[in-house]
Amino acid sequence: MDLLNATDVRKNWSVTLDNVAHEKPAYIKRTHDNVAIFSINTLNMILAGYHFNAKKFKEEDGSVTLSAVDLDIVVNEADEKTAKLRLAEYIKEYAEEFYSDYAYWSKAPNRQSHIPYVFKALTLDTESVMEDIVCRNGKI
Repeated sequence: MDLLNATDVRKNWSVTLDNVAHEKPAYIKRTHDNVAIFSINTLNMILAGYHFNAKKFKEEDGSVTLSAVDLDIVVNEADEKTAKLRLAEYIKEYAEEFYSDYAYWSKAPNRQSHIPYVFKALTLDTESVMEDIVCRNGKI
């Protein structure tokens, strides 16, 4: 892997960003830190295998409950389409809250597995999150 020196990157910031946006990701070394920077398109490709899985429960009153398997978010609405929209909205809201205090949540052992879903939700609009929700029948 070709590690760029942080000092060189700082001196050539615009060139580095142009290269990342149009050519390839960059790996940067600064003392004891190694970081990668890449475009949102590359991030979306990396996260393409992640989907927002939900268990679907048809309630006695005819409503639909969706439970996001990987994010511990549950919604109940009159029908599946409305439930998926509400779940997508809550996923977006959760991702924004997680990211706003990333230093805390990313270190919480019970939340670390949420990181790829958070970044995926941050890069998509609500409709795209809704389209990426995969519902499977749940069991009571």
